[in-house]
Amino acid sequence: MRNINGERLWASLEALGRIGAYQDEGSGLTGVRRLALTAEDGEGRRHVVEQMKAAGLAVTVDRIGNVYGRRAGREDALEPVMSGSHLDSVATAGRFDGCLGVLGALEVVKTLNDEGTVTRRPLVVAFFSEEEGARFGTDMLGSAVATGRLSLETAYGLTDRAGKTVKDELSAIGFLGEGAELLPAPHAYVECHIEQGPLLKAAGMDVGVVTGVQAISWMELTLTGKSAHAGTTPMELRVDPGVVASRIQLHLREMVRSGRYGGDLRATMGVTRFEPGLVNVVPNKVVATVDLRHPFDAVLKRAEAELHRFFEAAAAEEKVTLAWRQTARTPDVSFSARVQEAVAAAAQARGLKHQRIVSGAGHDCQELARLCRAGMVFIPGEYDGISHNPREYSTPKQCTDGVNVLCDVLVALADE
Repeated sequence: MRNINGERLWASLEALGRIGAYQDEGSGLTGVRRLALTAEDGEGRRHVVEQMKAAGLAVTVDRIGNVYGRRAGREDALEPVMSGSHLDSVATAGRFDGCLGVLGALEVVKTLNDEGTVTRRPLVVAFFSEEEGARFGTDMLGSAVATGRLSLETAYGLTDRAGKTVKDELSAIGFLGEGAELLPAPHAYVECHIEQGPLLKAAGMDVGVVTGVQAISWMELTLTGKSAHAGTTPMELRVDPGVVASRIQLHLREMVRSGRYGGDLRATMGVTRFEPGLVNVVPNKVVATVDLRHPFDAVLKRAEAELHRFFEAAAAEEKVTLAWRQTARTPDVSFSARVQEAVAAAAQARGLKHQRIVSGAGHDCQELARLCRAGMVFIPGEYDGISHNPREYSTPKQCTDGVNVLCDVLVALADE
């Protein structure tokens, strides 16, 4: 049975984790901060490109900054099998999210190189731009453009909080490529990823066979009221957008607890930004975000409709002006049954405990699923599977187990 080099994989994860490292004041732990298209992201990208080239891959960069490293196959004209993920992070990340998928796929290539194996089909290792959506507000940006869900022009025009555009920032870090952004359909795509949740660890599982990704809706709300002195303005004369934001957040919790949407609705208000943000001034504006998720798109649509009615009514009652926009919206995605069976079979052959699981987080794989057979391998995380946090951690064995399964599946698909 073929085995990847787990020590080499771990060393790769540690080396990449040093790029964009920061000291978290709250925990004292070292985290990772490589927001998309920042200097740190550029450094991480160049580091991985060097590793790709050292492994003999032919590297290309497309016009949205997605990077592809191609390993030739025996029948090189056949559609390739692709694997990868992303290198960008949220502002308070660990070193596994996305990186395991990219470096794990690269480790598969290194393992095949070591033993002199050439697959029938080409293999492509990929990393996609701005998967997190943490800087430019739209998740899976690079893979959405590559698969045609989002136009290049729309992507180029997105801005961060400082008004910097995606196109300009790609150019600034040297990854405004010349390759066509629309990706020809691969033969298959498989991604290895940390679960980012507690289920696999709690169940004592080694591997998750991912059945799909739940539906996700992101909204940004701008609530505009009237600034006033906190001491002299009577409560009945205030037009306070903070009150509306608070009411919406409480209503989100009520929606989840009510049972109207089953037990699987997830609702989060991750941003509430008050202006002018002074202790003794009633705010004149609040910018807030809402993240809604559910395994079934039809149920998510019902939740969205209820929420829209509520925040329109709450704003009217408080005499606050409301504007909102959809920053990201993806339906639930089912992964290929054949890929699921291949992942399960590989785990079984290796004596690894495994179970089917729906992904609660979005992934580039869900975008690739519209082009080809696609699926994912999950590994458990320690500390209740915490992610987007410096405490994010999977053990060397967990990483090795997941990438061994990935290797088995990729090679089987590439020999079809």
